[in-house]
Amino acid sequence: QVQVMESGGGLVQAGGSLGLSCVRSEPTYASYSMAWFRQAPGKEREFVAVSSWTGATYYGKSVKDRFTISRDSAKNTVYLQMNNLKPEDTAVYYCAVTERAFSNGSYTRDHSYEYWGQGTQVTVSA
Repeated sequence: QVQVMESGGGLVQAGGSLGLSCVRSEPTYASYSMAWFRQAPGKEREFVAVSSWTGATYYGKSVKDRFTISRDSAKNTVYLQMNNLKPEDTAVYYCAVTERAFSNGSYTRDHSYEYWGQGTQVTVSA
């Protein structure tokens, strides 16, 4: 069973920066994509960013130009650097992994991913 573990997160003031990390527990020769989603209280889970197995990266509209996703395949790890944070970025951030190919923008949909971490809280104070 593949395990996905996030780290990082915490409390930061608006305008500040924070970094998250996510590691896949088991190395594999299979191609896989790693993504970040977030969920704020009372809201649906929202796509944040994905590092596709093709090497492409995609971002949600609300974080584009502020967040950067990067990947170290040798370490089975994906990172999310979050800059210029806003109070509306406050949420639980989840890492997700899939070994399936995307189609028609399916990378934005949470049901496209098989493996999920427990989540890490990010709180941005005004």
